[in-house]
Amino acid sequence: MNQIFEDTATAFSLKTDSELERAYFLFKMIANEPLVRIGTAMTNFAIKAHLPVEGLIRATVFDHFCGGVNEEDCLPVVDKMYSKGVCSVLDYSVEGKEGDDPFDSALETILKILDFVKERDAIPFAVFKPTGFGRFALYEKVGLGETLTESETKEWQRVIHRFDKVCQKAYDLDVSLLIDGEESWMQDAADDIVEDLMRKYNTEKAVVFNTLQMYRWDRLDYVKRLQEKAESEGFKIGMKVVRGAYLEKENTRAEEKGYPTPICASKLATDENFDAAIQYMIKNLDVISVFAGTHNEASSYDLMNLMDKAGIQPNDSRIWFGQLFGMSDHISFNLAAKGYNVAKYLPFGPVRDVMPYLIRRAEENTSVAGQTTRELGLLKKEKKRRKI
Repeated sequence: MNQIFEDTATAFSLKTDSELERAYFLFKMIANEPLVRIGTAMTNFAIKAHLPVEGLIRATVFDHFCGGVNEEDCLPVVDKMYSKGVCSVLDYSVEGKEGDDPFDSALETILKILDFVKERDAIPFAVFKPTGFGRFALYEKVGLGETLTESETKEWQRVIHRFDKVCQKAYDLDVSLLIDGEESWMQDAADDIVEDLMRKYNTEKAVVFNTLQMYRWDRLDYVKRLQEKAESEGFKIGMKVVRGAYLEKENTRAEEKGYPTPICASKLATDENFDAAIQYMIKNLDVISVFAGTHNEASSYDLMNLMDKAGIQPNDSRIWFGQLFGMSDHISFNLAAKGYNVAKYLPFGPVRDVMPYLIRRAEENTSVAGQTTRELGLLKKEKKRRKI
C-alpha cells in the first residue's frame, strides 16, 4: 500500500505558515522533558495566582490543541477541517470542576452539545466520560458487587438515568455517542450500563459506542463475549478501540494491592492486542461498528489493508478513524483525502478550565517514544517544502 502518511502538503494544507511555525515551536518544547516539567509548574502557578496569562496560553498551546472556549467558538475550526473531509467530535474537556451537582451539570452540557451538533454533518459524534455522570468510588463498589446503602442505590439509579437520557437523545437525533473508557477497577460497572444501552438503542445500527482500551490483555475476550450476546439477542455493537490512557496508574495499583496487572506485558503485546481486536471486528462488521482511535501509522495501514482485502469501501459508515486535534494531521488528512471516514477529537472549554487537559497532553507527548520526533520531522519536511 502507498505510504500516504508522508504527504505533508495534504497533511498541513490548512495550516498557514505562521501556524506551521507555531506547531514546530510547540513540539520542540514538548520534546524537552525538563522544559515540560518547568513549564507545567509555572503554568499551574500562574493560573492559581490569577496572573494574566490566558492570552499567551490561548495564542499558543490552547489554539493548537483546542477548538475554542465554547461550541460556537469551535465552528470555524470544525468547518475548516470538514472542507478537507475531516469531521469533528466535540469534547468538553473541563476536568475536576466543582459545583453543587457537577454530574447533572455535565449531563446538561452533553445534552446541549447534542442539540448543537444534530444538524451538522461535520460533527457526527458526541462523547462523554462515565465519571462525568457519577462518582468513581460508586462505580468501583458496583463493579465489585458490594451491597449498596439505600442512598447509594438511589444515587446509582441517577447515574443510570443520566446515561439513558443522553443515549435516548442521541438515538432520537441520530447522532452516535462515544463513551470513553477509564480505569479498570471502575470499568466493569460502566461496561454493564453501556451494554444495556446497546440492547436498547442499537437495534438497527450502532448509536451507543463503548471504549476498549487494548493495553488490557482481557479486552479482546470481552468483546468476543459481547459479540456472542449481540448475535443471539439481536443488537449492534459500537466500539471505540484505543491503546489506553492509564498505564502507570494501573500498574502501580496492581502492585500496591497485590493482584496481577491487567496491562499487557509490553508495548509490542499491546500493539498486537490492538491489531487483533481490529481484525476481529472487521470480520464481524455485520454486528460491530468500529471507531479506531489511533495515532499509530502501522495500525492505520493495517486497517486500510483489512478493508481493501475484504472489499470494504473506504467510506463505509461502520468504520471510522480517529485522532486528537493538534496531533497526527499526517494520518487524519491523508486518510480523509483518500475517502476514509475520519474524525478529530476537538477539545473545548474556558482556557483556565482546560489547562489540566492541556498539561496532560504535553506530558503524554513527552512520554510517548517517537511521537513528538515524528511530528517534528513532518513539520520540518513541510517547512522545507514551503521554504519557510
